[in-house]
Formats: sequence, structure tokens, C-alpha cells
Amino acid sequence: MKIEHPYLLFLGDVPDALAAKTAIGVVDWRKDWCAGQLRLPGCAADTGLADMSISEARDKGVRTMVVGAVNAGGRLPDHWISSIVDALDEGLDVASGLHVRLGSIPAIREAADRNGRQLFDVRHNSETFATGKGTKRTGKRILAVGTDCSVGKKYTALAMDKAMNERGYQSSFCATGQTGVLISGRGVALDAVIADFISGAAEWISPETAEDHWQIIEGQGSLFHPSFAGVTLGLLHGSQPDGFIVCHEPTRRTMRGVQTPLPTIQQVIDLTIQCGQLTNPAIQCIGIAVNTAALGEDEARDYLAKVSAEHGDLPATDPVRFGMEAIVDKVADIFGAP
Repeated sequence: MKIEHPYLLFLGDVPDALAAKTAIGVVDWRKDWCAGQLRLPGCAADTGLADMSISEARDKGVRTMVVGAVNAGGRLPDHWISSIVDALDEGLDVASGLHVRLGSIPAIREAADRNGRQLFDVRHNSETFATGKGTKRTGKRILAVGTDCSVGKKYTALAMDKAMNERGYQSSFCATGQTGVLISGRGVALDAVIADFISGAAEWISPETAEDHWQIIEGQGSLFHPSFAGVTLGLLHGSQPDGFIVCHEPTRRTMRGVQTPLPTIQQVIDLTIQCGQLTNPAIQCIGIAVNTAALGEDEARDYLAKVSAEHGDLPATDPVRFGMEAIVDKVADIFGAP
């Protein structure tokens, strides 16, 4: 899948920033690929890029419009279709991370055909996966897990991969969601894989490698989320992590999209170890990553110190605000320096 950039990021009329996390994630990690954003009336998200029309984007050399919004079930709202058709008529390709295939919508398929443009369904792929085998494979792996969905697992994995490479480790990021695939150029959106093959797809994402190579695997969902725990468990079994990082957002009381109470960090540590021991008996927690965006800096530092003390002095940090060096130090303590 070769998606041409620069990108125009389409945000639709999403109600909040979390619903535009695909677009925001691409901007945070590939801003140089992004020319602007297109928002419909009522949109409450903002990537910080310049607002522009499709014709303005075309004139600035944009090659692909990326549908950078998400929603429960990965549906494409009917009132977004005309914007996608307009982009195709202006000569742009269109990429989407939604569950629905762009080509399954007649108006979009017809516009792509008449303009000779490409449609990229990032959440879907043509790879055939085996069922997971649980066989031990060489290399080392770190998985980001969470107390909820949308708490920073992708950012944590990307920041950890960057920090480990800077420290001299051989490390690579393994994408398991549509935004991660757009950022890295490789991976599988696990929530679009048939359930029986999720753990096998996770094995494919993080294959056997050199003993000193670290694969940093983007997490999905939460073992405690009633909607997404199945994907989370399959990813845990298939990735066989040697270490995991718990990701948390401290202001939530219920899990996103449901009324289920948020689990504690300790509950996530305990259940991840219990379930993860099936394929890696040596699995252990190596740190805690907290999204402190809602806290002032002093409040954030105090909170992280409290979380660390409550969990056996595990390093606790905000990957965006304070970096991942403390957790990389923990890797060096447990597994050795590069």
C-alpha cells in the first residue's frame, strides 16, 4: 500500500479531539506530510493545521485526502460522502481508516473510477493470517496496554521506540491500528481481523528477529473494556511481550463509550500478567505511561510520583510531556544495556 503525500486531513464534523485521533496522530508524528485540514460545520476538533478547501489543497500539491476521524463501529456518515466524491473529482486519492470500505459505497466507487483515482482502506489488508501458535520466538518485545481505549497506547509505543533507538537499542515500532499504519507504512489494523486470527496476526506483526532487537508494539483497547477486550487479549497472546507499559488517563471514571467503571492500574497489571503468562511466562510490567494533558505541570509531576510509589517504584511518566527515558532505564536494569 503506497499512499502518496502531502495529505489533506478530513475531520468531518466530529464532536471532540478523541474522535479525530487518526488525524491528530498523523500530524504529531508526520507533520511534514500534512498540508492542511478540512472541517465541516460543527466540527469540534482541530489539528492545528491550516483549514483549506479541496480545491485549495489540490493547488498546494496535495495528493491524498485522509479521512482522519473515527467513530464507534468505524462507519462512514452519509453526509461525508459528498466531500470524498469532491476530493476524487479534484484529482486526489482518498485513504480511510474506517471499517467500511470506501469502494463499497457506489458514489465513491464511481467517482474513483471516472477519475482514475485510488481508494486506500487502511484498516483492511489482503494478507492471510494463520491462527496463533504461541510458539516462543527470538527477539524482545514490549507491548503498550491500557486502562481504557484512547489513553495513549500508540503515542507511548512510538515514544518508547524513539527513545530506545536514541539510547542505542535496535528497536522498531509495530503498528496495530489504522493511524499507526499511516504513520509507519506497515502493520495490521487488528480490529478488522477475524477473531480466530487476531493472535496470529499479532505474531505476524512482531515476527522472530535477532535476540538483541526490540519490537515495540502498539496496544489496542483494554482487557477490561466490554467492547474491545477480545482484540486486546488476542494481541497480548500473539505479541508475547517480555515487558508491558500500562497507559492511563487520570480524569476518567468510566470507560469510553460505555458505563463500565475504569479499572485501576494495579488491576490492569495483574490481569495482563495473568493472561500474558500463557505465551510468555516471564512477562512483567516495566512502567506506567500517563496522559497528564488535563493537569498542570506541578500537579502532573506530583501525580506521577504518587503513581510510581503506589506501584513498587515502577517508573511513571507522560511520554509526550516528560519523555520515556525513565522506562528505558528500567529496560536496561532488567534486560541489560544495548
